[in-house]
Amino acid sequence: MEQHRTRPPHDGPRRGAPLPPQGRRDAAAPARPGPAARPGGPPSGPGPSVARQADHGDMQRRPAPARRNAPPPVPPVRRLPGPRLTGLGGGLFCAAVMPVIGAVDRLLFDSSLTFYGVLFLPVAALTALWVRVGDLVAAPVSVPIAFAVGLLTVADGGDGLSGHLVGLVTGLATQAGWLYGGTLVAGVIATVRRMRVLRRRAAQRRRTA
Repeated sequence: MEQHRTRPPHDGPRRGAPLPPQGRRDAAAPARPGPAARPGGPPSGPGPSVARQADHGDMQRRPAPARRNAPPPVPPVRRLPGPRLTGLGGGLFCAAVMPVIGAVDRLLFDSSLTFYGVLFLPVAALTALWVRVGDLVAAPVSVPIAFAVGLLTVADGGDGLSGHLVGLVTGLATQAGWLYGGTLVAGVIATVRRMRVLRRRAAQRRRTA
């Protein structure tokens, strides 16, 4: 007897059979490029260049902080350098200023010895301040000499050389207080300056030691 051959049933579509419409759309649609999946892990995110561009865009969107106007710098206060006279220069300065003061006193105040003595004090102080450190001893010596030189234009003693000498001696005797006061001012200033210089040198020696 002839046995009919049994063929296994085909689950899928036969060759040459038309595809369903859904399958046609899937086959016709192009494959969308997606992020490359790393083996054994989730798909990688955007690259570093994309992240940098995003950060740069965020920085451009953020408003720039308001700049505060800084106050202008205060220029440093510069001290005027005082003239440094030698001992001879300090004596000439004082001896030149006092006759001028005496002439102004004679013209404006009718040879007032009080006015002459009052102005002698600041002149003596300036002489002691402007003399350099090496010649501080000369300041108290030159100040009384300049006082006597300027007193010749103020003192009244008569005509002739003898009359001027008498007037000078009389003015020195009567105005001895102003003379000693100016000399004392010059001596004190010179002593203080000398002490400051000695202390500064001692401090420098301690630092270097």
